[in-house]
Amino acid sequence: MKVITINGSPRKEGNTAAMLKKFTSKLEDEGIETETINIGGKMIRGCTACMKCFENKNSKCIFDDDIINECIAKMKEADGIVIGSPTYFADVNTETKALIDRAGFVSLANDSFFSRKAGAAVVAVRRAGAVRAYNSINQLFGITNMFTVGSSYWNIGIGLNPGDVNDDAEGMQTMESLASNMAWLLKKIHSE
Repeated sequence: MKVITINGSPRKEGNTAAMLKKFTSKLEDEGIETETINIGGKMIRGCTACMKCFENKNSKCIFDDDIINECIAKMKEADGIVIGSPTYFADVNTETKALIDRAGFVSLANDSFFSRKAGAAVVAVRRAGAVRAYNSINQLFGITNMFTVGSSYWNIGIGLNPGDVNDDAEGMQTMESLASNMAWLLKKIHSE
């Protein structure tokens, strides 16, 4: 079993990354393989709703000049998908939104290949707006027929400067609980 985590933050060692590291560490303790891809800060095209993915049906976005098709391929092969984003103006940042839109369309265009995978949102925030960002990511999981994994609280960590989120005891505990829940669900799915 494998879970792909995608870090949408342009800060490779920022708060989103710290939360994902806490999550993946616990998940690996549970015997689940993980891989993290950083997309934040890269030049990524937004979706244009051209619908070429529905015409081509090749499990790829027509735009092949950025990292999104690599992400889609890894998401397709994974058993679980975790998308992490910082909170920008009360929502996900632009790189994360481009991933959501393009990966979602490509999945739906190709027999809904995200269907019945486990998904979880992870959001870093300074003060407010995280619930909207959290919901934006979870909307992808809902529309693509995935199982959304929750925790003991929303999967949110609070911090301003890189590393501050490590001092958010509740946020870090939430990441551990999220990993335990993801592992439990994946093991149940694969036991059949």
